[in-house]
Amino acid sequence: MKLGYIDYLNCYPFYYHMMEKEPLPDVEIIPGYPGELNKWMIDRELDISPISAAAYADMQADALLLPDFCLSSIGYVRSVVLNSRVPIESLHRRKVGLSNASQTSVVLLKILLRKYYDVDPEYLLTGPKPSLISENLDAALVIGNETMTRNIEPVPYTYDLGDLWLRKTRFPVVFAVFATDKTALERYPIQIGAVVKSYRQSLCCLETERDSLIQKASERYPDIQYDISTYYRLLQYNFTEELKDALRFYFDLAAELGLLNKVERLNFV
Repeated sequence: MKLGYIDYLNCYPFYYHMMEKEPLPDVEIIPGYPGELNKWMIDRELDISPISAAAYADMQADALLLPDFCLSSIGYVRSVVLNSRVPIESLHRRKVGLSNASQTSVVLLKILLRKYYDVDPEYLLTGPKPSLISENLDAALVIGNETMTRNIEPVPYTYDLGDLWLRKTRFPVVFAVFATDKTALERYPIQIGAVVKSYRQSLCCLETERDSLIQKASERYPDIQYDISTYYRLLQYNFTEELKDALRFYFDLAAELGLLNKVERLNFV
């Protein structure tokens, strides 16, 4: 069975137990950016994986969500930011780069700019770490580890999208969910059960052996310049009813603005 892994610091706490303590038999871990995992899930090259929450709108007919896990923040998140040369209110008709690494944050930014700031920029797709200078951009969306490594470019304005979303909507953001293909659930029930158990064990390790987990995370991602312990306190990993309601609100707003397909309901394993 093939299991996707968002190769970012934020996802590591789910995989600590299976990577460092107890590997899972017959489970191959496939790392990648969220955007890559989204595509591989749609193409059925993965059987189970964390995906961008927004990507669920495109695969809802074939995928089921794990009900207990997500990657979320209530407010400030630190790893989803808009870097800009000008104030966010001044981005109308200016060039805004969108990282191709994720889908949730792209839609999130478009909703914020259109609905809450009344600006309509020119959007350009970029790589995971866009350069304002070399790519001649007025602003750029950057996510994941790239926001926490050393930035040699001067950035006059930096906006945390988790914080903006909470202040504008009063809702948290669910950035990623965990999905399995319906046919994979039939083919690999034992392996999927083992993955779910390992995720739970990993989140327990985040509480009971936090220092060890953080040390392993720092070894895996040595370029991170931000305090990992603080970062993990900003994230929410348990898919609570509050966060499910927040995701429904996000889907409804995105569909209303024509940014995502309508999600009638969240279908869980």
